[in-house]
Amino acid sequence: MIDSHAHLGSCKPADAELVAEARAAGVRRILTIGMDEGSNREAIAAAREHEEVFAAVGRHPNAALGFDDDAAADLRALAADPLVRAVGETGLDYYRDNAPRGDQFRAFETQIAVARDAELPLVIHMRDAAGPAAGEAVADCFELLAAEAGGVDVILHCFSAGPGRAAEAVERGWYVSFAGNVTYPKAEVLREAAALVPDELLLVETDSPYLAPQPVRGKPNSPARVVLTHAAVAAARGADPDEQEAAIEANAARLFGW
Repeated sequence: MIDSHAHLGSCKPADAELVAEARAAGVRRILTIGMDEGSNREAIAAAREHEEVFAAVGRHPNAALGFDDDAAADLRALAADPLVRAVGETGLDYYRDNAPRGDQFRAFETQIAVARDAELPLVIHMRDAAGPAAGEAVADCFELLAAEAGGVDVILHCFSAGPGRAAEAVERGWYVSFAGNVTYPKAEVLREAAALVPDELLLVETDSPYLAPQPVRGKPNSPARVVLTHAAVAAARGADPDEQEAAIEANAARLFGW
């Protein structure tokens, strides 16, 4: 099993403990995700320390304030590290107001270009505001990706939209990754979305330390717990768990080259 999206640097246990726990649960590969200058370097350091770990580097939309040419150059340099296997997470977040939308779009567009130039997959974060603005962030992400990310492998991290958007993502050949929230009792819409994703475009993740699956909900998440999310996704899709695991591992190997 693999965890396609974790934040080891945000977890309280040491990386070595997290990796050992994951190994004991059968999780052999972890992609740890950078969100800004500091965490990008922490992700690469973790990958250097542990053979199971590889890194993604990016600028999270909530950290996009003031994104400029220097920030873009830094990402390009980091993306050249052989242990970096993806760019992001990037995208749009209208739930929090940590960065103006203009800065978020600028960072997003730049990271699409960085991923293309580096021939790396692109990890996408989409979070909508509540109320009348619900759906705008997802809509804007899909529009920008459709316009500018041709030829780039796109991963919709922590997919939280409905079946219609899942079907559109599949039609465009984008990978769809499900996190612990797919296991929650009220997440039937997410399980319906998971049922639409074909084996060759499916991923699972923890987004640890966030979104712990239902059996451990309320506790900090960790890469080992991706097996719980995988089981819930297999049940939702009516899939054989072993066959689904093999497909997910093949997808991750193809994307991240590990």
